[in-house]
Amino acid sequence: MIYGVDIGGTKIEFACFDADLNKLESERLTTPVDDYGIFIDTLVGLVENANRRHRCKGKVGIGMPGLIDAEGRSLSANIACASGKKVAESLAARLGHRVVVENDCRLFALSESRGGAGQGFRHVYGAVLGTGAAGGLVIDGRLYRGRQGIAGEYGHHPLPAGLRKKYQLPLLRCGCGLLGCLETYITGPGLAALHRQLWGEEIEIPALVQRWRDGDPRALNTKAVHLDLLGAAFANLVMAHDPDIFVLGGGLSHIQELYRDLPGAIENQLFPGFSAPPVVPPKFGDASGARGAALLALPSAPE
Repeated sequence: MIYGVDIGGTKIEFACFDADLNKLESERLTTPVDDYGIFIDTLVGLVENANRRHRCKGKVGIGMPGLIDAEGRSLSANIACASGKKVAESLAARLGHRVVVENDCRLFALSESRGGAGQGFRHVYGAVLGTGAAGGLVIDGRLYRGRQGIAGEYGHHPLPAGLRKKYQLPLLRCGCGLLGCLETYITGPGLAALHRQLWGEEIEIPALVQRWRDGDPRALNTKAVHLDLLGAAFANLVMAHDPDIFVLGGGLSHIQELYRDLPGAIENQLFPGFSAPPVVPPKFGDASGARGAALLALPSAPE
């Protein structure tokens, strides 16, 4: 058995897979974010209960928001109790076997590259656009990590000076501590903040999307500015990694217009004569996190 665990700031999805990565069962529960002992106890309980049901010791892969540093410590604003802790080490000590932990957005990319929307492409970039903006690059089925394991953090590229001047945008402080990260402009909360900055109006994203579909001029203006910023973010990725395909995840990936409009917005900010790769929706959607974690835990998995 392979257990894929997708841990978010509010919920944990625990899924059981067979050796062929067929999902057999899954369950969700609330993430304990205030007490590290309870956090570890919860994960251990999920694994041990599954071991008893399936009469085996399953392999465990875990996806978490944030980064894992070179010493194996988690750096996560969403799960404060785990920040600074070695989650894989804590779980391995309790379970008596190896546990692998990776950034959840990178595991989304891994899942979509292997059997998902990126199947058949050599260079797959999975870009999550939700409350945050992060992703990962998979090359020939292998997750590219880089020297320090921070490859893929495109949401923390800086706001381009030209676009800041063009739209008279303020420099916003990002939750990471840096100033002017693209994440604060292109995510779901960033899109809402952008509309507020432009028009002084508070609005939820579904209502904003409906208004631009209805032809509301203010909503369409916000859409155009957001698309310009998003095009810049993805043009940076094309120039840095030149992927064969972008697979979108997260809440904004449900906005169908992005798949039509984003390639052109990317090309507007590339060198003349160069093109954007296809931008496609995910095959596994919200289930990709747990599936990617299970893929990482497979004995034959290319890490």
